[in-house]
Amino acid sequence: MGFLSFFLGEKKSTASVAKERLQLILAHERNGRSAKPDYLPQLQRELVAVISKYVNINPNDLKVTVEHEGDLEVLEVKIELPESAR
Repeated sequence: MGFLSFFLGEKKSTASVAKERLQLILAHERNGRSAKPDYLPQLQRELVAVISKYVNINPNDLKVTVEHEGDLEVLEVKIELPESAR
């Protein structure tokens, strides 16, 4: 988000907002903070809110986890869709 767009209130596309969020997550992970990131519950709530705009889902059917595989950390999102959405 640019300095002027913050004050002018320009609307941003969903893709650019998602890109910024992922960049924040990556920067956070590169700093090597705690083993279980503190942003996961908020990320899960936001994902449920976005997906619920298009498909009726139960918030308990979406799981967000971070797994360690060697030197990598993998952000895993599992979503169970209802039968009517398939």
